[in-house]
Amino acid sequence: MNTLPPLPGPLPPPVPDPRVRDIVLDYAGMDALVADLVLPGGASVYVMSAMETSRELIRHSYYRYEFATVAVTHSLFALEHVMAERLAVDQPLQELIERAGGAGLVPAELAAELDRCRLLRDELLRGSVTSAALGPARAVAMVRAVFEAVSLLLRPPSGVETAVVDVNRAQPEDRLTLLWEEHRRAPYPDGFRGIDIEGVELILVDADVAGLVRRELDGGLDDGGIAVLWACIADLDKVVPLIESEYCASYFAKLRAMAGLAAARHIPTAT
Repeated sequence: MNTLPPLPGPLPPPVPDPRVRDIVLDYAGMDALVADLVLPGGASVYVMSAMETSRELIRHSYYRYEFATVAVTHSLFALEHVMAERLAVDQPLQELIERAGGAGLVPAELAAELDRCRLLRDELLRGSVTSAALGPARAVAMVRAVFEAVSLLLRPPSGVETAVVDVNRAQPEDRLTLLWEEHRRAPYPDGFRGIDIEGVELILVDADVAGLVRRELDGGLDDGGIAVLWACIADLDKVVPLIESEYCASYFAKLRAMAGLAAARHIPTAT
């Protein structure tokens, strides 16, 4: 005997969330809001599913405001998957974003926006923000950054990018040598000679790091050299996010990675 209760009558239509009334006039307006979130070609079924779901979550935030924030965090599933595959490493998302930016696979400004997406996800995990942290308009901008990055990462790798992947696959003790050889072949960015940012003259910090890395590879740095190297790393951490030229940002991000590998040789290991 069927003991299930009878089905109720027709359910009422969903009610628009009043928090989106200043963004669009009606649900149809959400179509225009997400119109430029175009799924890239060549992605796996997993990546396409995650990206399409994130787009639809924004669309349905018309009825539930919190879906907008969830859309950003869900899009990071696709980003992390594509980055790990392109870089051929299995690392946390923060390190993947740093590597992709340093390798020039994504522009520095885009990498910074991707990291803001990651920070939002981490804040949600810690409970320091709620799922109402973002409105649909801001969520669209952040998900658009993920879509753009995934599209760039799905492009066939160039010879330079293949070399960067080879560096990532190398043993830690070999990476510095590989990055040094790559740096020696890379032309200094046109138009950035004599330019300083926040008091840091780019060409001088480039020369300082190159000289210190060469000394490290030739026999090792002394205490004075290590101190200068850490000062250069601090300068690079300050200026790289401010460089607007894609090639220049990539050049100095790689310089920062090389300096970090040289400095890491002088950090005592835990016992």
